[in-house]
Amino acid sequence: MNEKEFRSPVYNVISVPFEKVVPNTYNPNNVAPPEMKLLYDSIKEDGYTMPIVCYYSKKDDVYVIVDGFHRWRVMNEYPDIYEREHGMLPVTIIDKPLSSRMASTIRHNRARGTHDVDLMGNIVRELHELGRSDAWISKHLGMDKDEILRLKQITGLAALFKDVKFGQAWQPIEASEEEMV
Repeated sequence: MNEKEFRSPVYNVISVPFEKVVPNTYNPNNVAPPEMKLLYDSIKEDGYTMPIVCYYSKKDDVYVIVDGFHRWRVMNEYPDIYEREHGMLPVTIIDKPLSSRMASTIRHNRARGTHDVDLMGNIVRELHELGRSDAWISKHLGMDKDEILRLKQITGLAALFKDVKFGQAWQPIEASEEEMV
């Protein structure tokens, strides 16, 4: 196939019944519970914005997931999403042999990258400046209070702490002359 004939699968998204989409047997990727909850929140708020990448098995008449297992899990584990989407998943198809599908899965997993701490700190700062509370940031970005606090500390801006109530965990006491020697 020459490059002029190539068409990226994303231009051919199809709607597939959930029951016809099945996980592969080789994906080593795992998502921790807080990130799964964030993925659910993302799909609940924004809908499915990325299709599930699958291989269509004519023999079994199923779509085998290459990438998007956790998006599939959201529909599997949350009836509200299944009902809202009428039991349908957005799917793109790649037609490759198993070894190439395995490589695609790993490439998709590894290409997701990580978050830059400084940039995340800037986002927290900007959201704070826009009037968003820590509770709002926690809910919409999937962060716990400690993570937000650390990111605020990284930015070094006192303004981020102006509404924080600090406890009186310790109070200085005057030392006697003997203790000072």
